[in-house]
Order: sequence, then C-alpha cells, then structure tokens
Amino acid sequence: MKKLLDLLTEEVGAAFEKAGYKKEAGRVSVSNRPDLCEYQCNGAMALAKEQKCAPINIANAVAEILKESPVFESVEAVMPGFINMNISSDFIYRYVADMSGNPKFGAILSDPKTIIVDYGGPNIAKALHVGHLRPAIIGESIKRILKFMGHNVIGDVHMGDWGKPMGLVMTEIQERQPDLPYFDETFTGEYPKEPPFTVKDLEEIYPTASAKSKEDPDYNARALEATLKLQSGVRGYRALWDHIINVSVSDMKRIYEKLHVEFDLWNGESSVQYLIPDMVREMKESGVAYESDGAIVIDVKKDTDTKEIPPCIVVKSDGASLYNTTDLATIKERVAKYDPAQIIYITDKRQDLYFEQVFRAAIKAGLVSDRVTLSHIGFGTMNGKDGKPFKTRDGGVMRLEDLINDIQNEMYSKIKENKDIDDAEARQTADIVGLSALLYGDLSNQAVKDYVFDMERFISFEGNTGPYILYTIVRIKSILAKYEAQGGDIASHKLGVPVNSYEKDLMKVLASFPQVMEGAEAELAPHRICAFVYDLANALNSFYHETKILAEEDEEKKGQYIALISFTKDMLETCIDMLGFSAPDRM
Repeated sequence: MKKLLDLLTEEVGAAFEKAGYKKEAGRVSVSNRPDLCEYQCNGAMALAKEQKCAPINIANAVAEILKESPVFESVEAVMPGFINMNISSDFIYRYVADMSGNPKFGAILSDPKTIIVDYGGPNIAKALHVGHLRPAIIGESIKRILKFMGHNVIGDVHMGDWGKPMGLVMTEIQERQPDLPYFDETFTGEYPKEPPFTVKDLEEIYPTASAKSKEDPDYNARALEATLKLQSGVRGYRALWDHIINVSVSDMKRIYEKLHVEFDLWNGESSVQYLIPDMVREMKESGVAYESDGAIVIDVKKDTDTKEIPPCIVVKSDGASLYNTTDLATIKERVAKYDPAQIIYITDKRQDLYFEQVFRAAIKAGLVSDRVTLSHIGFGTMNGKDGKPFKTRDGGVMRLEDLINDIQNEMYSKIKENKDIDDAEARQTADIVGLSALLYGDLSNQAVKDYVFDMERFISFEGNTGPYILYTIVRIKSILAKYEAQGGDIASHKLGVPVNSYEKDLMKVLASFPQVMEGAEAELAPHRICAFVYDLANALNSFYHETKILAEEDEEKKGQYIALISFTKDMLETCIDMLGFSAPDRM
C-alpha cells in the first residue's frame, strides 16, 4: 500500500494542478510545528518567483480547493505562503485499518535480492570484548530489517582464523605441552579427539604469546614458522588448529546467543585460501596487478579523488597474503556461490579507507559486476563517561560476556528493589529487560557516531530506553489479559474512527510505519526503528493516560480501543524483533 505522505502529496498536488499550478509543488511533510497543524506544504513559496505572484495568493487558492477534500478536516493558508493541514479522522482510521490487515503493516516490500551481511569479525582464540558488540548487534539488526523487507539475507561472521595469531597460539601451546603429538611430524596415528586446552586457557595463551613475540626474536621466529606450517598443511598443525577453531567457535556461539545474534555462515579467512593463488595469477596476467618493491599491488586511485588513495597490496614482498587478499578472495567466492546483489560490511569507521581500496580493487579486477553493490557501514566507538573508549574499572578491555552480565545483574537488582517477585522470575525478566537496555542503548544512536555507555540511563524505565519500550508493551499485554479474563474476545474487535485527539495521534504514528521502514532499509539504519518505537510508545502511553479503556461503558467503543492497542502491541513487538530483543509478559 502507498505511504501516507505519498497519498497526502497526491491530494495536495491535484489541488495545485486544479488551481493552475504544477502538481509537483504539492509535496507534503509532517509539520515541524505540531502545535499549529499536523501536516504542511511549502510549495507555494517555491512557485512564487516563477508565477510572479505572492506565495500567500497561491496558498489561498490551493487551500480553498483542499477545504472540499474528504482527506482533510481543516486546511489553512498562512503567511508568507504555508499551507497547514489536519488530516480527517475518518481518513486516518481507514488508512490504519488497511495497515492492520496487511502482513507487513503496509510496508512496501522491495524486489527481493540476495544480500550478504558481513559482521562480527572476531579473531579465533581471543575473548570477545566490548569492541565486538557494535558490529554484532548493528549487523544483526540490519539483517533482520532487510529480511522483513523481503530480501534473502545471508549473515557471515567472517572470523580471523588464519594468520600469525594462530602461529602464536600454537607456539605457546608447544612451550607448555611439548610432548603433544601435534608437534611430532613422525606421528602417524589418530590425534586426540579432546582439545589439550579450554577456552579459558586460550584467552590467556594468546596475550601471553603476543607479549613474548615482541620481546623474544627467537620466539617470534618460531611463531612465524608455526604459521607457515599451518598454512602449508602440516598434518599436526592442522589438527591442532581444528581444536582451536572448535573451542573458540563454541564459546563465541554461546555469547552471541546471549545477544540474540545468529550467523548463517561461520566462515573465516581460511575458507578462501584455495582461491588465492589462481586469483593473484589472473590479476597479474590481466595487468590489473603488478609488482612494486617485491609486493603485488593494484592501483585504485581515480582522477576525481580529492585525497590520497594508496594502492591495494594483494601480496606482501615476502609472499604472504593480507586481509586485503582474503577479503578479495572472499568477494570472489561469495559472487560465485551466492550471486548477491549487495555485500554489506560492518566494521569500525576507521576502516573506511581500507574498504575503499578493497572495493575498488575488486571492481577493477572484475571480481564483481556492475550490478553488485559493495557497501561499508563504519560505526563509531562506544565510550565511557570520560569520553574515551569503554574500559573496565582497572583500565583493561572488558569482555563482552562481562558487559552483558553486568547490565543484566543491574537490572535484576532494580527489579528486586521495586517488586516482591520470585527470584527465578526476577532473573528471567532481568535477562530480557537487561538485554533490551544494552541493545536499544546502542542501536538508538546513529551507527557512525560515537556514544557514551551510561548504565544508569540505559536501564531506566523512563525516557528513550529499552526498558521503557518493554514496559509499554507489558502495559498493553496486561490490559489485554484483563480484558480476556473478563470474558472479552480481542480478535472479534476492529478499529474505529478515533473519538479523541490521543487516539488520532496514536493512529498517525502507526500510519508512519511504511515510511519508517523505507528509510531504515535505504539507509541501513536501525536507529530509525528505535526512533519510531519511542514515538509509538509515547503515543500509546498518552492515549492510555487520557482514555478509559477497560472502564469504558460503551462496549463498541471499548472494543475499538482494544483493537487499537492490540495492533500497537503487534507493531511494537515486530519492531523490537528487528532490533534483536523481545518483551516479557510482565515486569
């Protein structure tokens, strides 16, 4: 179905045309002065010079025609040439009623495309830390938004699992357990099925190995040798690597599950190593790539560039591959396997230049056709109240699982303080509401911007927070449950023409959903969904405070109210699902 603003624009455009002017001048927007009107059109002022006429005269002529329209209940031309309009209650009711019968609430679905979202990007054998929060939840929300809009979306975690960090870990394991069969190249038997370490061990092994490599040249050389053995396919090193992958991925899945983040693919850099030799050879043979100081590079600068864009290095002078190499090979593999129309990468915004280089190299090398869009969404930093990147109290990098536990524990304490509630229920509710606080607190910010992580504000039940949104949904659930307990049948009721301004205001916010979804999809912007659910929650709560719902004596009117809040609940729950969290039944 058409967006509400498009319908209003058509009506006003027709009035401009009837008055003898261009219908394109009839563009309608939501009023920036809601105290004066609901919608406005400024087209008369744009026409004034062309028509050699005072804009108020044009506005008056159009307003007189619109006063006869059933779409508006009031229209007024005001100086210097604005057209102020209030929509008719009957029109907004019919629009929202049509939305309620639509499985996507009137959202205009795009032509379905295959889209790959590359997000997460954790490194194997390292603990997930707070820096992994933003790519995970922004990527998950974008994936859900695109799926809602009808696309075939594939999410890939894209792990770092192939470079020197693997060699460092293996070297430190050998230091501690030199008798393991993985390091005996004469061993021909079956390797142990159980790994010789735990995930806790790995989390301690990598930083230890990294520190040693910086201080001890011999240790560093052995780590490079271990990396080469792994990448060359030495049997024992591959078997040990499999253990590292399995232990790390199992733990990652557990933590990502806590965030409601799900990946369709658990691929890493290693998955495309088989493509690299032929890919590099083809690049060299075609003349796209050439040798420079021993390295293989691709020039990606353009004459129109206003800043320096260095060449994209495909192979280092020592013959080693880089992230550039594996990212290019991954693009090649994704195009061959999935034929995507778009590949979206979600990383720190400081990688903007890197992805500009890789994308240009991929296009120049013919890895993607003109019909494939490569996009990078660079996100800002989550900072502490001091304005610096978020750290633990002792200045270290916080583990992501600790951050999740901290906010859920804070919510548990808050729930237990305010309510006499069973511990098990309090814990379950705290986990749900705490997650909403964390996800909404992040996603409500525009991705590219830095923001301050403020625990106290995020867990508040007031203001623009996840708990406030959930409290609104739980309020509706409570009303509906009481109505059913009184023998009412929710499904039997339909929306009606709003009988007061609060009901109408709620319908106007509901009616903006298709427009919101169009913007969220086009801009890949979860914060637009957050802004919408906050507006919708505010409108619902205003309606609730100013309207007797269950106490309404007119049964037809009561049924109309029940239908309206039930529809609002459905829309709120649909939206928070796109943000990655859900609502409890009670709080």
